[in-house]
Amino acid sequence: MKIVLVEPEIPQNTGNIGRTCAALGVQLNLIEPLGFSLEEKMVKRAGLDYWHLIDYARYPSFSAFLEANPGTPLFFLSTKGAKVYTEVSYPADCALVFGRESAGLPEELLQAHPERCVRIPMREEARSMNLANSVAIAAFEVMRQNNFPGLLREGSPRTFSWS
Repeated sequence: MKIVLVEPEIPQNTGNIGRTCAALGVQLNLIEPLGFSLEEKMVKRAGLDYWHLIDYARYPSFSAFLEANPGTPLFFLSTKGAKVYTEVSYPADCALVFGRESAGLPEELLQAHPERCVRIPMREEARSMNLANSVAIAAFEVMRQNNFPGLLREGSPRTFSWS
């Protein structure tokens, strides 16, 4: 799976999303322009000490991402989506595409792929969800549908035994 952020603006969100990508073993793809430098403290702090685990790529445009990833099934997360994100079957090699915090994805992009536009349900009065939270919600649904490939499914306590 790939997470694609189109023109992200808030460094803390990208740091948190990077940490989620590290935990899941999925690639983070950043589409320029970015609203910050990846060297900013806020990006690094939000990602904690996970940056060495993050597989990420930067692209000058969304079309450059498409050229580098031909045939990747794309799903566009947007408050304008007509389907709920849980109503879709996601292949393990898909890309989840998210827009910038202030405006979301361009409507031309959504219009070009109406069958691949999905939303996370929320109250009508709420404008949108936090980008990092939205990425985590959608990414874990893809992982769940694909039986959490490559992820640990149980933990062990340090001071006692589950048995």
